[in-house]
Amino acid sequence: MKLFKHIIYIALAILISAPALAQRLEYVGGGNMGGNKFQLVYQLSGVSSPGTFNAPSVEGAKKLYQSGAQAIGSSSSTTIVNGKVIEHSSGNVYRYTVTFKAEKEGRLTVSKASVNVGGKHITAKGFQMNVSKGERQQQTPQSIMSQLRGRGVNAEDPFSQGEEKSVTANDLFVKIEMSKSRVYEQQAVVCTVKLYTKFPIKEFMPLQQPEYTGFLIEDITPKMAGTARVENYHGQNYYTAILRKSILYPQKSGTLTINSGEFDVIPVQRRVYVGLNSAIAVPVDGDKLRIKSNSASVHITPLPSPRPAGFTGAVGEFSIKDAITPANLKTFATANYTVTVTGSGNIKYIKAPTIGFPKEFDTFDPQNDIKTASEGDDVKGSIKFTYQFIPQQVGVFSIAESEFVYFNPNTEKYETLKLPAHKLTIAKGNGQPSNANADGERMTDIHPVHSGDMNLSKSHTLLLDTFGYWLLILVPLFAFVGILIYYRKLVKGRTNVQLMRVKRASKVAQRRLKQAKKHMLANNSTAFYAEVLTASWGYLSDKLGIPVSELSKENIDAELENYGVDATLRAKMLSLLEKCEFAQYAPELSGNDMHTVFDEAASVMDQLENVKRKKTVAK
Repeated sequence: MKLFKHIIYIALAILISAPALAQRLEYVGGGNMGGNKFQLVYQLSGVSSPGTFNAPSVEGAKKLYQSGAQAIGSSSSTTIVNGKVIEHSSGNVYRYTVTFKAEKEGRLTVSKASVNVGGKHITAKGFQMNVSKGERQQQTPQSIMSQLRGRGVNAEDPFSQGEEKSVTANDLFVKIEMSKSRVYEQQAVVCTVKLYTKFPIKEFMPLQQPEYTGFLIEDITPKMAGTARVENYHGQNYYTAILRKSILYPQKSGTLTINSGEFDVIPVQRRVYVGLNSAIAVPVDGDKLRIKSNSASVHITPLPSPRPAGFTGAVGEFSIKDAITPANLKTFATANYTVTVTGSGNIKYIKAPTIGFPKEFDTFDPQNDIKTASEGDDVKGSIKFTYQFIPQQVGVFSIAESEFVYFNPNTEKYETLKLPAHKLTIAKGNGQPSNANADGERMTDIHPVHSGDMNLSKSHTLLLDTFGYWLLILVPLFAFVGILIYYRKLVKGRTNVQLMRVKRASKVAQRRLKQAKKHMLANNSTAFYAEVLTASWGYLSDKLGIPVSELSKENIDAELENYGVDATLRAKMLSLLEKCEFAQYAPELSGNDMHTVFDEAASVMDQLENVKRKKTVAK
């Protein structure tokens, strides 16, 4: 999939860069004033007024003096993602200085400091510091700068993020993490793409996103999505943010690898200014970096063989129930038989069970209603299949017992859930039998016996000499030969699975597009784009003979060219897929009109139907 989730990147860029931007109070330095006196310096940025400063308390020290707000300038920032300006902010910068006298030596705890600006409290974190008794030699600016440069980079220490330091792969990286290293086919595995950084981020632009070849993808929104937080990784603190979290359903066995992504990042570093007894750290833009994530692999175990009859690919833990409505059934009146599968696993990809309806019923393809939500490392919810049927005759009929077979990865066994048989009593209703049941309760194609003069006469013509005799002999013969040829062609065609898929590709796509039109008229953009996307991928899979799990835009473009499709039509097809993918996950950024996309999808598929496959010439 070429497109990434732009909204997640936007939230990431705004929230990660927030520590360096508007309305922030931070401890920016301090120093020894000689003897047992020391200063703490705080800086407030991105506000219109200085507000009321609440100085911190220091355990084991006495506050001697608190300065007023000192205006030292203004600040502005612009956050850019994928070349678009996402946020612009500006405000004034103020400095507060607090002087203390240490009353004991050792490690002292400094509490939180805060500023009240227009009723909003902006706070700075507390910290600990070491203080020694007695007279101290006053430090020079050179010695203070030397100490600051000697610190290792720390996510929560702005002085350690100096602009003179190089941002290494240990300071800023993107990591792909898999929840499990080994799963069965179709069993869920969670993939998390996470940013680790010791520096605030000014700009984050994806160049190449990780690709999930061989998987079906269910993107989920984690509880901490869009929020930067501090995590300890291998003994070091980092700001972290989840770029993308997905539940993956592997479609084939073996080792599947998620390749690395590539990103352009501009970190925020610090320019340090040192006075006689104190220092401050001012945010500045660092150099643009190009970073690559790791790649991650998971081993996929094939489902056990032999697979039982009736198994169609459901993997997880499920329960099942059915219902028939209305309670009183009549001929020629529509009724519903519903089957609801509930549980956790690949619910969205479960196929409808085969139900044995009586031949006296008109039946229709089942409609499904999916309700799911991500929970932990899996998707839970239900899928309801609704089978409509219309009884055509009065009497007592039975719906045969049916089965739902699935594989349970926890027990590592195939399990079978049974749907009971149902005996249905059909009463007489209003209406006429359908064409398929014209031999039902009331026969309408038998005419009354004709009575009267039959105009009988004798004939002595030899039967072999009549044209009618030979016509009666030859017509059935030719008809039999024609039927035999047609039947052999039909059998041959049905044994060619790919040919059958090609023939039904258009019908399946048109049915999907009709469903998409309903979502369009209901103004349900998410469902609309999902349905158009499913119709397009399914159509191309059937038409080109590519399994869904191996579909990619590169494969599609190459196969369409081999098929004989010109470059313009190929570009239209790929553009349609990109529009739907982008609009499905970021509708407010897409700017697409559903009516236009619907017309475009119908037009592209219609044009593809008119393209004849190129004949391959053997060399």
